Amino acid sequence: MKVAKGKASTRKDKTELSKPVEERKIGKRKAALKADKSRVTLTKKAKLDKKDPNKPKRPPSPFFVFLEEFRKTYKEQHPNVKAVSAVGKAGGGKWKSLSAAEKAPYEAKSAQLKADYEKLMIAYNKKQESTDDEDERPGRSKPAVNDEDDEESGEDEDDDDEEDDD
Repeated sequence: MKVAKGKASTRKDKTELSKPVEERKIGKRKAALKADKSRVTLTKKAKLDKKDPNKPKRPPSPFFVFLEEFRKTYKEQHPNVKAVSAVGKAGGGKWKSLSAAEKAPYEAKSAQLKADYEKLMIAYNKKQESTDDEDERPGRSKPAVNDEDDEESGEDEDDDDEEDDD
């Protein structure tokens, strides 16, 4: 009897496996895991895209502009502390305690860096567009484009001739 149940359950499993994934009966947790796996594959594909080393780096936020300066003073005051997390926590606490007037110079410097970055990006995008145009030009041959134009104009001429004959 136990053997018969085992065979029946394996038959069900085989029929389940032969169905498309959307139609299979899956528990809530397994379905959630499968959904998460699909997200992971998408992000891995996005990471596989090659980054352009010539692309300008994004400008730092006002906090990071502050942190650059704060890091130097913190290292002088605490030479034995080597952990980056300790510097970050101390910098975060200090940043929160600053008033808006004290944050203003960092925000102004960050805004200036952002404006410079936008200029660099405009120049970079123009350069990318020009290289993309050059890449597309050799792919197309000019005679092929002209042949299409000639065929279209030739058909129009034939249609005109037929109308004249009538």
